[in-house]
This record gives sequence, structure tokens and C-alpha cells, in this order.
Amino acid sequence: MAQSDNTTFNKVIQRLKRPLMLTWAGLIAERLVRAFWPLWSVVIAVCAALMLGLHDLAPVEIVWTLAIVSGLAALGFAVHGARRFDWPSREEAIRRMDGVLPGHPLATLADRQAIGGGDTGSQALWRAHIARMEARAAGAKAVEPDLRLSRRDPFGLRYVALLALVVAVLFGSVWRAGTVSQMAPGSGAALASGPTWEGWIEPPAYTELPSLYLNDQDGAFSAPEGSLVTLRFYGEVGALSMTETVSGRTEDVPPATDTEQSFEITQDGTLRIDGPGGEEWTITALPDAPPEASISEGLEVTFDGQMSQPFAASDDHGVAGGTATFELALDEVDRRHGLTAEPDAREPIVLDLPLPITGDRADFTETLIENLSEHPWAHLPVRLTLTVRDERDQTGQSAPVVMDLPARRFFDPMAASVIEQRRDLLWAKSNARRVSQMLRAVSHNPEDGLFKSETAYLKLRVILRRLETFIDHDSLTDETQEDLAQALWDLAVLLEDGDIGDALERMRAAQERLSEAMRNGASEEEIARLMQELRDATQDYLRQKSQMAQREGDQADEPDRGQSENMQTLTDQDLQDMMDRIQELMEQGRFAEAQQALEEFQQMMENLRVTEGQQGQGGDNPGQQAMEGLAETLRDQQGLSDEAFRDLQEQFNPGAQAGESQGNEGRNGGQGQGQQHSQQGQGQQPGQQQGQGQGQQQGQQPGQGQGNQSAEGQQGGQAGNLSERQEALRRELERQRQGLPNVGGQAGEDAREALDRAGRAMEGAEEALRGDDLPEAIDRQAEAMDALRDGMRSLGEALAENSQSQPGQGQAQSQTPGQFGEQDPLGRSQRGLAGDQGEFTAREDVYRRAGELLDEIRRRSGDTARPDVELDYLRRLLDRF
Repeated sequence: MAQSDNTTFNKVIQRLKRPLMLTWAGLIAERLVRAFWPLWSVVIAVCAALMLGLHDLAPVEIVWTLAIVSGLAALGFAVHGARRFDWPSREEAIRRMDGVLPGHPLATLADRQAIGGGDTGSQALWRAHIARMEARAAGAKAVEPDLRLSRRDPFGLRYVALLALVVAVLFGSVWRAGTVSQMAPGSGAALASGPTWEGWIEPPAYTELPSLYLNDQDGAFSAPEGSLVTLRFYGEVGALSMTETVSGRTEDVPPATDTEQSFEITQDGTLRIDGPGGEEWTITALPDAPPEASISEGLEVTFDGQMSQPFAASDDHGVAGGTATFELALDEVDRRHGLTAEPDAREPIVLDLPLPITGDRADFTETLIENLSEHPWAHLPVRLTLTVRDERDQTGQSAPVVMDLPARRFFDPMAASVIEQRRDLLWAKSNARRVSQMLRAVSHNPEDGLFKSETAYLKLRVILRRLETFIDHDSLTDETQEDLAQALWDLAVLLEDGDIGDALERMRAAQERLSEAMRNGASEEEIARLMQELRDATQDYLRQKSQMAQREGDQADEPDRGQSENMQTLTDQDLQDMMDRIQELMEQGRFAEAQQALEEFQQMMENLRVTEGQQGQGGDNPGQQAMEGLAETLRDQQGLSDEAFRDLQEQFNPGAQAGESQGNEGRNGGQGQGQQHSQQGQGQQPGQQQGQGQGQQQGQQPGQGQGNQSAEGQQGGQAGNLSERQEALRRELERQRQGLPNVGGQAGEDAREALDRAGRAMEGAEEALRGDDLPEAIDRQAEAMDALRDGMRSLGEALAENSQSQPGQGQAQSQTPGQFGEQDPLGRSQRGLAGDQGEFTAREDVYRRAGELLDEIRRRSGDTARPDVELDYLRRLLDRF
């Protein structure tokens, strides 16, 4: 760029004085860094070595050799940098700033018009060009310097030196650098300057406390017991000596004049250095207090027996672990009926206490979450004691608390009887004959309604025959006792929960009987009885709906869960209001109006049945079918992931049987029984309906199942089987993706993109399984499940948008025209039935379930006995969520 006396150029440069100065300063910094980075790297490295006291660890000759080499290197780098450094000029700064502007306006403003000076048109064009460049130059900003040195320092030596300096600042001392002046070949300088000393106190590692530099301490201070004291004497040997009473040593004590002393602090005492510059300190040894634990109030038990017991723990340096022990309080047991016999010996229940993943463990509050409903001591008095330990293996215990072992409660009379006999059987094998007699008595000639299904009655008779066979042949072993107890538990759950379809049919039958009685003019007593029957049937139906929704809480991300919760909440209110209205009309003698209200109630239940049928079977709605197919794929993928995770556990814990690791609960809720583990022996493939697998189990005897298979049989060909099932699941997802309904909008595109991501993740999981890389496969499977959830959510939003634009389709077909407007027969929003996640995710149950899952992950991650690979996986889950 040539010098110019152009007035416009000078005015623009004057206005850009500040950004031009900043750009010029950046050029100076850029060239200084490029020229002198080796120099300051050497200087920083030398300072770090001196602050860390490395010169005290090496012979004097090596120290001075390195000092000379470092000095020569620094001098050489300084000369080399000075020769390379070129002071930037003002024109270079202008060119740097002009180079980032479009069209280089500053260079243009410095130019002169070479031709056409006498032409009016050319001059006008030139002035317009200059004006445009002037406006463009007005927006010029300072240019940032390029301080990157990766090309000149490919090994990052400058960062190594900087890291060493940071470590020296944190763990070293500036005073250590001064001792280098006392070092000279032959120790002549040290002798000339006189003797000196330095020392450090290093607390035990578990305290996580910093080291103390003894030279900086006053006359009295405290240190934890077990701290290591290190002293070094420099100069003439014997000029300095040490006397101490803090170690309690009486044997093998080295001479007090040794140049290096090392001992631990075990008690209160004094430490004195005699000689030139000597000092004396009074040291207080801080004992390591044992940890403490206490059981907090606020025990909560869910409907299925899962307890949440808060507790508090503390330690001066942090709690390392702990256990919760439940022991049978035999002196508190009401020894009646089946409990009069002497109980069989059983080990106490020992559970690992959950610890905080992050944060301070010195004082914290956590919650122990566990479900002990199937334990023989369920609902019996137990003593709960918490035991915590610290890093020194000191233990502390909480005060024992007597409580009934939290467990699930059964309200159905027959289910409660079965559970009571199960308890007696597990209490003592000598109760076996009494249990068989009680079961035979309660099941003899049962009244109508005592058993909710013939299946339940037949299961009870099978269990009874097995028990009597074992009694007759005196072959009731521990294994057969556990098998029978499990069969009785399954029977009680079946009797308590029943079948949701049967409950709905009983409610419809009660409606029809009440309607028939009203038409035939039955007595008030008969109508009141039938009304109460209808109310009881409705309550039973709503209770089973509520329990089903809670049991399927792990499917909170799926639209069906939101539909079930929404339907249960509104159904409870609507049906109760309707029945109260019917009863009020009958009490007032307005039977015609009561009959009409009952017909509306029947119509409502018919619409409910149709809606449930569409939700359960898909109906003719392609969108609903697609949602159900994706939900089934998600469940199958979850089962595959659970099984892969269990296989990974078994690789690192060969002593555990397949799928029987304590606390490893899959979708089925049993120990180690995930969805695929419980289906593997039945040949169920991904995408197959679960009901098809259950039908094969009904022919098994209670207590028999896949758990009797040997571990070797389960592990044979496992990796190949998993990869083949993963491939089949990926193909099924591809088929579903191609068969998605034609939904437009951004939500539809998001759904397709999410399913495509899920397919790629499944393909990665399949390749990892074929390569026997289980950790990688689990990660890819987790990505696939996340993508599937995103796709289902987007598809639900797209279907909701379509249902709004086409109100005559979908769920509206089951409504009475003009009766419910924008709502379905149960008063619910159509958008909710179409899969709008906005109404579902706002419910507190979603957050409650998320909290429960997070607590469970934390509990398992606090179990130090689990394999390292499992703990690493759980921590990655906590980092993600």
C-alpha cells in the first residue's frame, strides 16, 4: 500500500484509531509469543522444579549440571527469539485490519484515480466507489491476534511446563526455591551459610487434607492421627538434632542427628529442633472419630410393598460404606396360630446402604429403597440396625429400631389367607401339615366369587397336592419349600389383582341387574343391594386400573401410559358422580330419571370398552397401530439391553448364576428376570406379543420355570443369539418405519428422523454383539431406546395435529354427536387420546416415577460389591440424567 495524502483515507484512519491500535497490539503479542515461547517454557519448567523441591532429591552435581543446561538453553532461546522478532509497523496493522474486510476498502481509499480524471462520468463513478468503500470501512473492528502455536510446538511442551507450574503452586512452596542457593559442588556453600532444615507433615490420604509445611507453622498446631512427619537437615552433620514425643516410639529409634527423619503422629506431644535456627512446636493429635448413623422418621411404603426408609450418616472424614441389617425380633412376635412353632433358622437381612454419588459424605441424608414383600418375615417385627464404616474400617451403629418389616398388603380375603399360610410354611417346615389342612379347608366347596377365576382355583389345588405329596414322602427340603412359597405368592397376587377384563365384565353385569330390577319394580331393599353391588364392582375395577398403572410405571414415556393415567383419574371422578346421582334419584322415587341416568352410565361404559379395545388392539386406526408397534419394539429392545447387561455382569462375576444376581431386577420384577430372560426358553422373538409366551407357562407346575436351567446352558451361544435377535428387531423397526402413517409437519419429520437414528443405533449394537463387545452394545442399545422414545413422542404430536385438522376421525367415532363436544365420553381431551405428551408429562406421577428410578440407580451405584463395569455403567447413567 503506497503512502497517500488522500484526505478521505486520513479521516477514515483517524476514526479507526482505537481498533487500529488494538490490531497493532495484537500483532506485537502474536510475534512475541511466536518468537519467545521456548524461552518462557524453559523458565516456567525451572521454576516449577524449584518450587517442588526436586533439587533436594538429586545429587548436587546433577542439579548444577541441569542448571547450567537450562541457563544455556534460556540464553539461546532468548537470542533466537530476539533475532526472529520483527516490530510491526502501522501499515502492517492497517493491512491486517483491511484483510478481513470485504473488498479491502482501506486499500481502495488510499488509491488515486489513474485514468479518466478529465471525464465527468468517470469522476462521478470513482466518487461513488470511494463513498461505498468509506461506508464499508466505517464498520471495521479490531482483528484478534493468532496466538496458536500448534505448528511450532506439536508436542505441547509449553502446556507441560504450565501444568508443572500449576502443580508446584498447589503442592509446593516458593520457599523451597531459595534452598538452591545453598547447594554447590562439595557442599562448600552450604557449610559457609550455616546449617538449615525443613519439614513437612502429610495427613493420611483418606482425610483429603493438604500437607503442612513445617517451616510455616507457629508454635502450636493440630494434625490428624497417623500424619507422616518428614524432616531434613542440611549443612554440617550433627549441627542440628531433633527431639519429639508425638510418635510414642520406644524401639528402633534412629539417632537424633540423622539428616533425614520420618515418623507418624500417634499422640499429643512436642517436636523440637535443636541447633542454629531451631524451633519447637506443640502438636495436638486429632483422633479419627468413628462414623455415626441414625434412622430417620418418615418411612413410606408403596402399594406393592416397596419401602423408602430415610437415614442419616456422618463421619469427620467421610463415610466409606454401610449396611442395613434386619433381624427377627422374636420376643415381639405374637406367637399364635402358625407362629407357635419354633422358627427355622434364617440369616438376617443385610442390605447395602446407598451413598451420595457426588458431594460430601461427611454428613448426609439418604433413603434406603427396597422391596422385601416376599421375605418370610414380611409384616413380622424386626430390629433394624444401620452400620456404617469409614476408610480406617472404624464402624458405628445406629440405635436398633423395632418395626414391622414393610411389605405389600393383601385386601382380598382369599389372597390374604394364602399369604398367611405362605408365611406359616416359611416360618417352619413343621407347619407344612397344618398349612395343607388350612388350604384344603378354605378351598373346599368355595362359594361363588371367592375365586376370581377357575385358573386361580386350579392353581391352589395343584399347590395343595404338591405340598401333601412332599409331606407324605417326608421330602420337604429347603428348595421345595422355596418353590411352594413362590407358587403361593404368585397365586395371592393373582387373587388380589385379578383380571382387569373380568372386573369390567362384573361391573357391566351389575349394571344390567340393577337396570332389570328397576324396570320390574323391585323392592327398595333389593335395589339398594344391587346398587351397592354396582358400587363395589366399580370400586374393584378402578382399584385394578390404578394398580395396573402403577405396575407399568416403567412405561411412563409411552403414550399408552399417559392414556391409562388420564383415563383412571377422570373415570374415578365421573363414575362416582354418576352413581351418586343414580342413588339420589332412586331415594327420591324418581325411577324414570334414575333409569335414564343408568342408561347413560351404561353408554359411558360401552364407550369406555370400545376405547380400551382400540387402545389394546389397535383397531382400524393406523396411527394407533404404529404407536403400539413402536411401544412393543421399545419393550423388546429394553429386554435385549437387560439381558446383555446381565451377561456382562456374569462375565465379571462368574460365581453368580445367570440372571440371579441380587438386586438385578429386569422388567419382570424378579431377581434377574428381564423380559427376554423370561421368554428365552419359550422361543419368543422380538416383536412377538407377550401373551403368546404366557400361555406356555400355564402348563408348568408352580415353582418350575427357566430358573431351573443350568448356567452353562444359558451361556451357550448367548452372544450369537443376542446379535441375531438384535438384527431381527432392527428389521422389524425398519418395517415399522416404512409403514408409518402419512403424517406431515415438523413433528412427522422428527419422528422419521428419530426412528432412523434408532435403526442406526441398533445396527451398531448388532455389530458390537457379534464382536462380543457387550459394553459398546449396551451403549448403542441405550441410544436406540432414547431415539425410539423421541420418535414415539414426535409421532404422537403429529397424530394429535392431524386429529385436530380432521375432527371426524380417530377417537371421535366412538362419541355421541353433539353430546361431548371436544371431549370423549369420559370427558378427556381428544388430544390426550391422540398421544399429546404435553398433558401427560405435567403429571406429578411422571416426576415421582423418575425420582424412584434415580433413587434405585443411586442405591445400586452405592453397592461396592458390584462389578466395576456395572458401577461404571451406573455412574454414566447418573452423569447423563
